[in-house]
Amino acid sequence: MEKLINLQIEKLPEGYYLATSEDLPGLVAQGKTLSETIEIAQDVAQKLLEAMAERNQFRSFSSLADSFEYPLLIKQ
Repeated sequence: MEKLINLQIEKLPEGYYLATSEDLPGLVAQGKTLSETIEIAQDVAQKLLEAMAERNQFRSFSSLADSFEYPLLIKQ
């Protein structure tokens, strides 16, 4: 089952991107590009959720709805 975790992403002055999440405390990911940062965030989130499951520390997340908004990034 897919779950929805919101990321807050900011571009740092050094040019890197930083992703954190209020939905999943401890999730911190940094990358050179936006797509790299999101990919790293997905890996970190998966590992955090696996560690929480091993400790029986379950969190409630929003289920992925049949319809939702997604910001589409287009390079020009």
